[in-house]
Amino acid sequence: MINKKIYLASESKARKKLLELFGLKFRVLPAKIKEGRIKGNASFADLAKKNALLKAEAAAGKIKSGIVIAADTFIVQENKIFGKPRDLDDARKMLKRLSRAPHWLYTGIALIDKDGQRVLVECEKTRIYMDKLNDAQINAYFQKVNPLDKAGSFDIQGKGAFFIRRIEGCFYNVVGLPVRKLYRMLKSVGVRVFIFAFCALSFTLCAFLSGCSTEYNIVTGEQETYIYSTDKEVQMGASIDKQIENEYKMVPDPLMQKRVEDIGRKIVSVCDRKDISYTFKVIEEEEVNAVSLPGGYIYVFKGLVDKVSNDDELAGVLAHEVGHIVARHSIKKLQGSQLYSILRVLVAQAPVSGTGEVGTAADVAFTELMLGYSREDELLADQLAARYTKLAGYDPKAMISFLTKLHEINRKRPAQPINYYKTHPYVPDRIRVVKQELGEGMNFEDYINIEQQPHE
Repeated sequence: MINKKIYLASESKARKKLLELFGLKFRVLPAKIKEGRIKGNASFADLAKKNALLKAEAAAGKIKSGIVIAADTFIVQENKIFGKPRDLDDARKMLKRLSRAPHWLYTGIALIDKDGQRVLVECEKTRIYMDKLNDAQINAYFQKVNPLDKAGSFDIQGKGAFFIRRIEGCFYNVVGLPVRKLYRMLKSVGVRVFIFAFCALSFTLCAFLSGCSTEYNIVTGEQETYIYSTDKEVQMGASIDKQIENEYKMVPDPLMQKRVEDIGRKIVSVCDRKDISYTFKVIEEEEVNAVSLPGGYIYVFKGLVDKVSNDDELAGVLAHEVGHIVARHSIKKLQGSQLYSILRVLVAQAPVSGTGEVGTAADVAFTELMLGYSREDELLADQLAARYTKLAGYDPKAMISFLTKLHEINRKRPAQPINYYKTHPYVPDRIRVVKQELGEGMNFEDYINIEQQPHE
């Protein structure tokens, strides 16, 4: 990612949370403007873009360099514009009227790159259908949610979801930002991010799966509940895999690819989960990173392969990712997130269909996994990695040398937007887990920064 400061010209909590999904560091730089009105032959989309641009320009005037992102949202029903309510009485009247008939939500989004002297403006609109609400329902809703900071007096990502029957268009547009459009705008000015938003087909999770099942997880030693079958997990992984191959370039070096595959096969031969096939691929990127997908798909970035000193260190990395798949961390992470539409779209469609819905959902799923697992999951994956590398004939102590080496490299260089060890536990904690798995003796340094015990 190019090194540019990014500013969000909005104090909206929802917009801040959505922008955080991009893994970008940004500052909030509010912009107060007098919003325009429809004039002449201008459309509602024109008005949304104009207001967003005015906000972006106001914020850009306060800085010397960087990128400013601004947005403006309003709702249109029967040619009448609804913005944020003036007070609770206005909010009640607004929400009651909007619940009577479908309406459109417009969001104008503007991006100003002061360094590159570029101005980009887009608009997204989404159709919203609500259940008809009475006064008692609206009052009960307002007791739980403050409607005064929300266009139309409701929130789709919170309790407002209970009375939204369906939407047509981009879900995240209703939340606060059309993130897929924003992704493309950022990419066009050179900002590299690993997030792709998707437009939801429907807000409510349909009964597309065969029901919940409880299975014994051999590595965690616990009964765990899943809302999918192994076949559907593999299908989901295939959908994400196809989308990644469309977006990222694989390494042209067949020897590097074969090296990773050969080591990966040896690790898989001794792992605790053999009900799926495993696929290993190397991405032509300089990030020191690796990621495991549902269904046995493992991607290693070229930058990581270049950093390892030998096959033993590379085996430790691959075994760590295999450990995530054996423990089903990736599928449980998606299953436990709020992005249920990811599961719906990926599993309901054929993995090779190439439809926009599958592609965009796959993008979001990949990004969700790239953001990292819980620290408990990471420590368990390290524990399994030490076990698998030893059983496969590699030196598991190489995990310690690689962790120490990366710790020093990352400590000396500027923070990166996404890094393989960014979300992992402290290195001494990870080294301790590896040593305990191998029955190695502990010393004072092994107890520095200890956060969690290994999985028992």
